[in-house]
Amino acid sequence: MTQTRYDQRVRVFVEVRGGQDDWQEAEDRFARHGWPVRAHHPAGRGPLGDAVAPDPDARVYEIEVRLFGIARGCDRGAAARVRKMARAARLEAYVLRADPLHRDRETRSTWRVIDARRRRSALRSPWRSRLAGWALTRGSYDTGGIVTGPARQALRLARAGRPADPSAVAVRPLDGMWKDPVRRWPEEEGERRAVHAVAWAFVPALALVCAAHAVPASWWFWGVLTAVGAAGTARAGWRLFPDGRLTGAVVTLAGSGFFTVTGLGLAGGDGWTPPDLFRTALVLGVVTGLWLLVRQWTWGEWVAWAVPLVVTLAVSSFVAAGSVLHALYADALDLSTGDLDVPPVWQLLASLKLLSTLAYVLLLPAWWGVARHRHHSYAAPGERTNVILHVLFFIAVLAVAGGFALDSAGTAAERTRTAAERGTRPPAYFGVEPSWTCLHPTTALRSVPGEGPALHPDRPYLLINVAGGTIVLWDHSTDQPVKLPANRAWLAPAEGGGDTCG
Repeated sequence: MTQTRYDQRVRVFVEVRGGQDDWQEAEDRFARHGWPVRAHHPAGRGPLGDAVAPDPDARVYEIEVRLFGIARGCDRGAAARVRKMARAARLEAYVLRADPLHRDRETRSTWRVIDARRRRSALRSPWRSRLAGWALTRGSYDTGGIVTGPARQALRLARAGRPADPSAVAVRPLDGMWKDPVRRWPEEEGERRAVHAVAWAFVPALALVCAAHAVPASWWFWGVLTAVGAAGTARAGWRLFPDGRLTGAVVTLAGSGFFTVTGLGLAGGDGWTPPDLFRTALVLGVVTGLWLLVRQWTWGEWVAWAVPLVVTLAVSSFVAAGSVLHALYADALDLSTGDLDVPPVWQLLASLKLLSTLAYVLLLPAWWGVARHRHHSYAAPGERTNVILHVLFFIAVLAVAGGFALDSAGTAAERTRTAAERGTRPPAYFGVEPSWTCLHPTTALRSVPGEGPALHPDRPYLLINVAGGTIVLWDHSTDQPVKLPANRAWLAPAEGGGDTCG
């Protein structure tokens, strides 16, 4: 089996002892893990020479370990994988040496092949020569081929295989890299440095946004973090070019300023608040860590981790689909879920809010993904999980989600009760929007059926909802709900709980 997806390649020299049978077992294990065997030599011979003591029962294999993760520390990660493989196979094998193989690609210009004869003919015409440059960039002289490389090599490539009249073919650039005398980073290295610069640009922006909403006593911390972030941003921008450029530092600092202004605008209005920024960053970090984890999973790890995780999420989604938050909110006000009659879109938003608490529980597997991506020794593949870990994980999910649901619904219901006592407008809660209203019965008061304390039309009530032909009110004087048929009364808005109803 050949591993087709990987990030890094590491050349590893492994000494395997035990004779022919163990050597064959080692080769089978290498093939099973997708590690090609480039060569093998008796101990004391080959590339390592006399650095290895001669032994007729030992053989040194040169294999190529392919693995996911960053380049830094990939040699250590490869060595750990080989050691775990040998331990699982009960082989006496030793990793003698591990060398990362970096095979990055140069950043080259792309050129379009053009018809040089038509181009020269246009330049000889007085009136066409003024439009020749525009026509060239527009592609009027293109012949339908591209080449890549430096300017002279691109011209030679375009004329290769045309012995009749090579001068009839020329090239035009499709980018401006050929003009730049500065040596560029290789392709993947340039991408890594660009991502690094963007990540640093967010640090001072987030620090300033948090400082704008923090207490004065913590401003020094955010100030230090801003200064460190600005210095890191400038350094990352400078390193965008091999010889260092002030332009890169200025651009990254300008980008950080744009992020800061945008963040202050979002956090300064009715939109995001610092807690929202923290939760958003947490969710993004958890999603990133989980993606780094699952992209490296083998089939065995999918069975060990993905199945319990899917079961957990499925159960949580099923529970959330019943609008747990609305049910708990109604129960805190001595109501039923049917009394609220919340539209499905608000039930969905409440369910998503409940599921967002999983971010805290998923911090551990997310960090595991980051650790594996960075080749930490404790997160190397081959670690075994067990049923107890899955049970504890499931209990943690339910405990955190349940605790959040109880706290969220209980706090919202308490705020509604407090607003009713004070006569102020209570806050909305996922589609439930209580408001003050005056009740005007359409029949004699004593003939109005209903549930709850006696009606007093001369004072306002807190209208919870009108659902299924039933008016659901909250009586702030008795701290109890009131229900009556909707066809026995009509409602008029009130300014607050302190008003009187005519």
